[in-house]
Amino acid sequence: MTCHPTANSTTADQPDPLPKATMAKPHTSSDHLTAVQLLLCCTLLVAFAAPSAPAAPSPANVNMTWDVEYILWAPDCQQRVMVGINGRFPGPTITARAGDVVRVTVNNKLPTEGLVVHWHGMRQVGTPWADGTASISQCAINPGDSFTYEFVADKPGTFFYHGHFGMQRAAGLYGSLIVDATAEQDEPYRKDYDGELNVLLSDWYHENVYAQAAGLERKDKHFEWIGEPQTILINGRGQYDCMLGKVTRYHRGIDRYAKTCVRGKEAKLCNDEERCLRRSECGPYCPESQCAPVVFDVEPGKAYRLRIASTTTLSALNLQVQGHELTVVEADGNPVEPFKVTDIDIYSGESYSVLLTTNNTPTFYRPGAFWISVGVRGRHPKTLPATAVLRYTNSKFDWPGSAPPETPAWDDIDHSKSFTYRIKALRNATTKTRPPRSAALNRTIAMLNTQTLVGGHVKWAINNVSLALPATPYLGAYFYGLQGRAFDAAGEAPDRFPEGYNVSRPPGENKGYAARLSDRVYELPLGALVDVVLQNADMMREKTSETHPWHLHGHDFWVLGYGDGRYDAGRDFARLNTEDPPLRNTVVVFPHGWTALRFVADNTGAWAFHCHIEPHLHMGMGAVFIEGVDKMRELNVPREAMMCGVIRTSAAVLTPATPRSPAPAP
Repeated sequence: MTCHPTANSTTADQPDPLPKATMAKPHTSSDHLTAVQLLLCCTLLVAFAAPSAPAAPSPANVNMTWDVEYILWAPDCQQRVMVGINGRFPGPTITARAGDVVRVTVNNKLPTEGLVVHWHGMRQVGTPWADGTASISQCAINPGDSFTYEFVADKPGTFFYHGHFGMQRAAGLYGSLIVDATAEQDEPYRKDYDGELNVLLSDWYHENVYAQAAGLERKDKHFEWIGEPQTILINGRGQYDCMLGKVTRYHRGIDRYAKTCVRGKEAKLCNDEERCLRRSECGPYCPESQCAPVVFDVEPGKAYRLRIASTTTLSALNLQVQGHELTVVEADGNPVEPFKVTDIDIYSGESYSVLLTTNNTPTFYRPGAFWISVGVRGRHPKTLPATAVLRYTNSKFDWPGSAPPETPAWDDIDHSKSFTYRIKALRNATTKTRPPRSAALNRTIAMLNTQTLVGGHVKWAINNVSLALPATPYLGAYFYGLQGRAFDAAGEAPDRFPEGYNVSRPPGENKGYAARLSDRVYELPLGALVDVVLQNADMMREKTSETHPWHLHGHDFWVLGYGDGRYDAGRDFARLNTEDPPLRNTVVVFPHGWTALRFVADNTGAWAFHCHIEPHLHMGMGAVFIEGVDKMRELNVPREAMMCGVIRTSAAVLTPATPRSPAPAP
């Protein structure tokens, strides 16, 4: 069986690349990327191909050129300034096959701010500078400059991309990234469905992100939380001042002024030159409306794969499809043991695939159109549920005849736990998914999640430390041997918290608690086996704790278990699931609880690990893992991607750092 090097091809619907600007050349050498691609290709073929399978087609290049710019858009029928790509929102969907090279040239047309793009779920093996995390893997792309991200789509699954500088994800910089399996891989559930539907979920604020960030950074009593979003969006569309479906008492419990969008009265608005033609505030039923209803037309008697991803700023969401059962088969790009549910809870940063069968027979009394309802969970909702329509092609009606289903109670945490705890690794998976044995463990890091004050500013902290990113990317600092100048390298971030800390009390009531800002990191030897225990606790108010979704860049990890209260290694370690834990890249820690995960530090680079709630990360809720310090100089780190901070001021004399003596084998 033969693995072939990259075959050059450009997606037909993409424009020709623009002239390359200051930083627009690809930031990986052809030889290096081809080697990584060949390794991944051969690994995938060995893992998935049957002995008699035909040779795999050559991997392709997926080439795109993006102008990232401010746009005026009305995603919920209210026009606001957003960050768009090529003049539109949301960004274009990227579709690739596992093993393809994705090459995206990003032209920063924002006149006043830098930007980066993170490819959420892509492990970036051999290309850590393409991870798209400002101050960690690269410098922000300056206004007027360009940067070409080039990486291998290393595994099939449901992913997305988003801005990772400031709060640009909340400003609309995101889109879907779908990686299909090759014929040789043949995902275990591929033969179980006939078609696919893509569902990208997000929340939307009318206040711009600069005002949001300014409120978060104010001191003491002047602090302003961002509050609840105005609208939930499905594939970038929602409705702010009305609902598509019938309004019930449930909806008026969220918004007492809730009303149904009336199609018959919209004709006049559609011709309103000021509101509709100029501002796109047409309402959902006008031609070319930017907030038009999302309708999925499906054939009866078929099975469909719904690819669902959440890139919300804040909201945990619940999705259900009226009259249909859902079978969960994928989580964060990894197959799971299938299980049936009537609804799913999805947190920011997570993705799922569920299978749905169109087995409802339309009648005069039961039209073949059904609501897809998406509502807020985990926080007292002030935002009405979003709705879309699943419509059979033989339906006698265009719209469902009943009200949308109600979202489970926002504070029913047991409902969320019940769903989350059912997610297990696929039992008959063809690839090895069981984690290494506990006896091989090299390091355990306990991370206490607290909300606290630092110098009068409200912050989130991990083990009493709130992350403050440096001006110099960590990856560049290690590559050029500038750690001591770029950030505080005198020690590591703390890997535990005091034994006497009472997680059921606010930080201010714990003796000796004092939080600080820090840019220290965790250094992990290449190949080390690491356990992380996320410990949730009281916020600044007593008996108040909330769910946090944590995302790890550059890896998948095994979720070993969850628990309530404080983690007790003597009691809980032996109860961790090492037989069929699911692989994820994002995991939740529930209020006043803990979550344990395990990963292998086998990806040389600098990797963020953080809460995926946008304002929480902005307030310091994150950490950085540095892997393979002695291997850093072997990377082909592009010089021009690191020209900021102390690297820029030292540019005339920079050479890759002399490697340390190899770390002891883990």
